[in-house]
Amino acid sequence: MEKIRKSQEEWRNQLSDLAFKVTRKHGTERARSHEDFPKGPGTYTCLCCGADLFDQETKFESGTGWPSFYAPKDPEMVGESEDSSWFMKRTEVHCNRCDAHLGHVFPDGPPPTGLRYCINGVALEFRPEGAEGEKG
Repeated sequence: MEKIRKSQEEWRNQLSDLAFKVTRKHGTERARSHEDFPKGPGTYTCLCCGADLFDQETKFESGTGWPSFYAPKDPEMVGESEDSSWFMKRTEVHCNRCDAHLGHVFPDGPPPTGLRYCINGVALEFRPEGAEGEKG
């Protein structure tokens, strides 16, 4: 996998203010901001670089107000790191291709993994099945 590296200024020029705050500054969007994602088959990609991150088949309704998935499409594309902000320990998840902050993973998801990848919708784009495309 080829790493995508850009300056903060390049990211700022590419992204909306909210997308920049979330993906580059480790922010969090307001809950229920992205309940409009399509329901058909497809792939959720990284807003910043277009990497395939999650499949529609692994998406589930968690009741949290953020898009939730029980597994990444390709585990190599979603990295983890410890997040000790807000006086708690959580596991942050990020895009391994461009280091965009995506959200967090929790051990309270459904089978088969028992994981809940709680992802900021602003960090994702939906690509319907059969559509091609990748950013760089």
